[in-house]
Amino acid sequence: MAADTSIKKVVLAYSGGLDTSIILKWLQHEYGAEVITFTADLGQGEELAPAREKALMLGIKPENIFIEDLREEFVRDYVFPMFRANTVYEGQYLLGTSIARPLIAKGQIDIARRMGADAVCHGATGKGNDQVRFELGYYALEPDIKVIAPWREWDFKSREALIEFAEKNQIPISKDKRGEAPFSVDANLLHSSSEGKVLEDPAVEAPEFVHMRTIAPEDAPDKPTVFTLDFEKGDPVAVDGVRLSPATLLTKLNELGHDNGVGRLDLVENRFVGMKSRGVYETPGGTILLAAHRGIESITLDRGSMHLKDELMPKYATLIYNGFWFSPEREMLQVAIDHSQAMVTGQVRVKLYKGNVSIIGRTSPYSLYDQDLVTFEEGAVAYDHRDAAGFIKLNALRLRVKAQRDKRIAK
Repeated sequence: MAADTSIKKVVLAYSGGLDTSIILKWLQHEYGAEVITFTADLGQGEELAPAREKALMLGIKPENIFIEDLREEFVRDYVFPMFRANTVYEGQYLLGTSIARPLIAKGQIDIARRMGADAVCHGATGKGNDQVRFELGYYALEPDIKVIAPWREWDFKSREALIEFAEKNQIPISKDKRGEAPFSVDANLLHSSSEGKVLEDPAVEAPEFVHMRTIAPEDAPDKPTVFTLDFEKGDPVAVDGVRLSPATLLTKLNELGHDNGVGRLDLVENRFVGMKSRGVYETPGGTILLAAHRGIESITLDRGSMHLKDELMPKYATLIYNGFWFSPEREMLQVAIDHSQAMVTGQVRVKLYKGNVSIIGRTSPYSLYDQDLVTFEEGAVAYDHRDAAGFIKLNALRLRVKAQRDKRIAK
């Protein structure tokens, strides 16, 4: 594919790793464009200063290097809204990678506007979901932006060809990158995901060395960890009574989950692009948060609201997984979800033990739980046991009519 010569300035989502460093140099060669690098700190746990140094070494002007700490924004404006919906994709996946992509796309577009760039560029491959997520985000925010997707454009046919290009252009290659990496890793404050190579056969158990955010449940302490988590309007705000910022709170939950082997997931998922993919995900804090949020909702949401939320959730999850965070339908669903959280305030008591999360207590000033109603003792004013007979007969009416018809037909 011939490079678009009208592109003079491009914002690259840059990690500082080998692949995006190759992309950086490739952009300079193929497009002759001025490259601006954007590195987002989403809590991936890596030192980001080397990304600046490597960008400088590869010829990027200091004023064209952007490294931004987005951890608080990530948790406050993306992770927490998603967890208000108890969002799970295909019954298991807590969407740790999916929810990070729209924020990175937003950061790139913001810088493109600020710097007068013609295009944005990402390093997602042509087989995965991330190319879709990035590009849907770009176009939703800046409909006329030009997008460069090197993995769909360049002529490199193998890892060896990429390594050769790196060597010719004096791009540093760590020793473990000289061969095929054992697996691919993506991480942020919510989770880590590992895919490919040693994980490609779904029949083979993932080696222990793949896991990076949790200890093995069997190695976790023999004594449970118990703590409290406070919620206000659906969002967690304090651990053991200590108020924390969103990113700090999630970090604390990650530590608690890590130490108790909580949050491991080995699954085969259906990618938006059509293929199945096996991945090993670790979401320690998110796993705790999901259980705790459902716990506080259990006493503060009425049945109709809870059940409607559960019906809407798979649609909401699919929108996020497929990259439609900035779509009007996701925003419509978010309004409904957020409205449901007005009274989701209170405290849950959580027990962690060898990979398990248990909710062992819940209290709220807005609780709908009425002990007088549910008690087995007589005397509840609002409930007369005799009323149940009519209730049951009315609900059974259509079943009885059908049964009578079937009896007639059987004769």
